[in-house]
Amino acid sequence: MNTVNTKDKTALLLIDFQNDYFPTYTEAKNPLVATEAAAEQGAKLLAEFRDQGLPVIHVRHEFPTNEAPFFLPNSEGAQIHPSVAAQDNEVVIVKQQINSFRDTELKKVLDEAGVNKLVIVGAMTHMCIDAVTRAAADFGYECAVAHDACATMDLEFDGVAVPAAQVHAAFMAGLGFAYAKVVSAEVLIEAL
Repeated sequence: MNTVNTKDKTALLLIDFQNDYFPTYTEAKNPLVATEAAAEQGAKLLAEFRDQGLPVIHVRHEFPTNEAPFFLPNSEGAQIHPSVAAQDNEVVIVKQQINSFRDTELKKVLDEAGVNKLVIVGAMTHMCIDAVTRAAADFGYECAVAHDACATMDLEFDGVAVPAAQVHAAFMAGLGFAYAKVVSAEVLIEAL
C-alpha cells in the first residue's frame, strides 16, 4: 500500500467531479470548498495517465429521483465537470450509492483490465473518497489518494463547526494511517 509504480496495472479513479460540486458552476446545488483547485490537480493526473496510456475510470453519482438535493437524474449538475470530462474511450461508471463499488460494475471493470493499484481523486473527501478507498483496500487493491485532488465541505457536529480544511485533514489522516498512501498529485505523477 506504499507505492504506485506498476504502469500497466495502475488505474486512475476520478470520483464525482460533477458540476453541482463546483462553486463556479452557476447552478451548483452543493458547492464544495476548493473544488476547482482539486479538479486542477486531478486534471494533471488525468493528463499523465492519458499520456502514458494507463486506464482511466470516471465515476459519477446520479440520484434516482428528483427529490434529491443535488445530482438530479439527467441534469446538467450531475454531469462530469468539463475540466476532467471523460473522453470517448474512457469508462464512466454511474452510481447511486456513496461507495463506488456498491451496485456498480467498478470491480468487474478493474479486474478485467488487470488493475491492482489505484490512484484516487475527487469528491467528497469525507464521503465517497473515504468509502471507495476503504472498499478498494478491503478488495485488495493498493491505493494512493492525491490529497490535493480531493475536495469537501464545511460540516457541523453537535454544535461544533468543522471547517472543510479540518474535515479534509482528518479523513486524509485516517486513510493514510492504514488504507492508502496519501500524497500530492505531483508525487504520484513522478511515480508513474
